[in-house]
Amino acid sequence: MSPGARSSLPVFLFLLVGFAAPLLAVIWFSFMPPRTFTFGGVPTLENYRNIFESTTYLSFLWSLGLAVITVTLLALICYPVAYGLVRVFGKWSTLITLLFTIPLFVSENIRLYGWVLFFIKNGVLLGTLKSWFGLEFESFLFTLPAIIFGMVYVYLPFMLFPMTLGISMVPNETRDAAFDLGASRWQVFREVELPLSMPGIVIGFLLTFVLAIGAIAEAKVMGGQRVIPITHDIEIAFTYAQNWPLGAALSVLLMLVVGTLVVLALRRFDLDTFLGRR
Repeated sequence: MSPGARSSLPVFLFLLVGFAAPLLAVIWFSFMPPRTFTFGGVPTLENYRNIFESTTYLSFLWSLGLAVITVTLLALICYPVAYGLVRVFGKWSTLITLLFTIPLFVSENIRLYGWVLFFIKNGVLLGTLKSWFGLEFESFLFTLPAIIFGMVYVYLPFMLFPMTLGISMVPNETRDAAFDLGASRWQVFREVELPLSMPGIVIGFLLTFVLAIGAIAEAKVMGGQRVIPITHDIEIAFTYAQNWPLGAALSVLLMLVVGTLVVLALRRFDLDTFLGRR
């Protein structure tokens, strides 16, 4: 065995035990008979047939739709902020970055319940407007916009920081050279800054999409379970329904959908080309 293979053996064993083994266990368990708790049953496709014969596809569509909307909104919000952190804010960039980082040290559920107290009827916002100005408004909690707001709020740092890294990878000399050659501000952005910062943007897109499609707390806390994402169906199958094979089948389908979309995105946006490796 070569020195490189010996050195990588601990990492390989760690990934095998900590990642591959649980993943293979979930895949195998998805072929077990419904409502069984053993790996020794006769393999069957009944769990997958039950999924396609039910309305579970609606949960998949909701999860995909919410994830796409979240990624789109975060792209529009985070790119100007990331650009400002790298090019505009100067010495204030560290403080602004710290302000975006601090919420990550607080539990997601605590932060979401904080927004519930802020937006709920007679809460911080609506209660203040009513008592100070006599204005009464209906709370937008437990609606689709509330879920989207919660997802955008929770996953904003996961889009912002990769974008910031991508923009910081664009050399100032390259931008200055483009301006010296007579390029307009729009041409510099389109032909220089955007392509060179694309690795960070793509990573932010993929990371946020993978996290958003598995979101469940936002739908529960901010949406009042008005929208049922696929992760909620998985949780119900593993807990209240006590149908672990069905939950495993739902998990496998979700992994296939996400994995396929990620592979297609990586084929469309070749990070090696962007990074100049070939």
